Amino acid sequence: MAGQRALLLAGFLLPGFLLSEAAKILTLSLVGGSHHLLLDRVCQILQDHGHNVTMLHQRGNSFISDFKEKEKSYQVISWLPPEDYNKGLKENFDFFIEEALGDRYTFGKFLSFMEQLGLQCSHFLRRKDIMDTLKNENFDLVIVENFDYCPFLVAEKLGKPFVSILSSSFGTIDIGLPNPLSYVPVSRSFLNDHMDFWGRVKNFLMFFDFSIRQWQIQSTYDNTIREHFPEGSRPVLSHLLKKAELWFVNSDFALEFARPLFPNTVYVGGLMARAVKPVPQEFENFITKFGDSGFVLVALGSMVSNFQAQELLREMNSAFAHLSQGVIWKYKPSHWPKDIRLSANVKIVNWLPQNDLLAHPRIRLFVTHGGLNSIMEAIQHGVPMVGIPVLGEQAENLVRVEAKKFGVSIQLKQVKAKTLALKMKEVIEDKRYKSAAVAASIIRRSHPLTPAQRLVGWIDHILQTGGAAHLKPHGLQQPWHERYLLDIFLFLLLVTLGTLWLCGKLLGMVARWLCGARKLKKA
Repeated sequence: MAGQRALLLAGFLLPGFLLSEAAKILTLSLVGGSHHLLLDRVCQILQDHGHNVTMLHQRGNSFISDFKEKEKSYQVISWLPPEDYNKGLKENFDFFIEEALGDRYTFGKFLSFMEQLGLQCSHFLRRKDIMDTLKNENFDLVIVENFDYCPFLVAEKLGKPFVSILSSSFGTIDIGLPNPLSYVPVSRSFLNDHMDFWGRVKNFLMFFDFSIRQWQIQSTYDNTIREHFPEGSRPVLSHLLKKAELWFVNSDFALEFARPLFPNTVYVGGLMARAVKPVPQEFENFITKFGDSGFVLVALGSMVSNFQAQELLREMNSAFAHLSQGVIWKYKPSHWPKDIRLSANVKIVNWLPQNDLLAHPRIRLFVTHGGLNSIMEAIQHGVPMVGIPVLGEQAENLVRVEAKKFGVSIQLKQVKAKTLALKMKEVIEDKRYKSAAVAASIIRRSHPLTPAQRLVGWIDHILQTGGAAHLKPHGLQQPWHERYLLDIFLFLLLVTLGTLWLCGKLLGMVARWLCGARKLKKA
């Protein structure tokens, strides 16, 4: 057995062991921000491994204005949506983010935003020139990402096998995995895997709420599907998700709760991790001023930096003034309100080397919005966290951080200077948080294969075997009533009721016969 495991490991580690020639791979990046950065990293890894990678990249996207485009090692096909649509999307997105930052987020506003993405998908599928180019390239495999459903529809339109990257925490979409509700939290339940009776009641009821929300979100693409797919061959999005050959999950059991997985589900959390470099001198000079007290790193994602949330900034700035540590804060100086005087121990910068600063020996705390990429980098370097979730699945990511005891979270509406300062001091001074973060780092680092090796190894595997049918259980194709044995329960219920009815009839007949026999004897 040991020899077999060593041979399997070698197969994943040696480039080209499983695949004799390079494959043509298409990656679809139709959203921006951290989603685009993750797909960019996937493309670079596969290109470096010897595959011929092409990314279809949407330009002019309001999501990605905060990121600098660098020279790519892979080919890029750009697509620019119509200008009037882009303007409408930006206005809708800006309103959505401002409402979230103002703690006025509603599911209805999110649905409105998803409708805009469905409209964007229609614009793209109408571009016959781009679709014909993609068809003529005859790609071997398509890589999609789960935030936007359009890439799934593009892959279906091309008729090519695809793998998907789950960039959010488990449970945000239904990919067909077993979900025992007694210990697997449902999305937006904000529960962990240790549920008491009432927790299980809540989780059970939230399952129905989740199912309805999923149906509503997927319905925002109904018009797109009707327009671009002929009747009789129109895909159902819930079924399309389960057609993925592989699901790569951008997380790790160092963060996630242990749960049942299918063989075609692969953890690759930590893909964004890179070799640590010395921090630039301007940061080193600032850190040195605070000596052994160290520093706190603050990065709340591009959303907060791009939008002026004045009250939030005021409270955070006041909280940082109570710390003995220096604070390096990623926030656009040009957006800083002129009537807020920056605390003496705070340095705001337009850009910072997050991975390198998290690896710095004098870091004491990471204040984060709870994005998965940021959390995985903090886990990689064993840094405890204080989380301030802004939107999406960030609050659920931070539920996991709190459950694993390497950080705490505070809701946007609770961010007051005194409260935030107390939370930060608690995590810095209580060494149990640091110990738990280091323990999570050991779990994360001790895998026999790196995330990049798992990504490359499994993609090579399905390219050689012609797909992942051998990794997907038949249950993914079964109707829901068969999968949950409801037809069996109904059958057994009918048999039981029929048997009881028959027994009742027989007992009634016997009773009447006995009663008649007694009357005859008396006569």
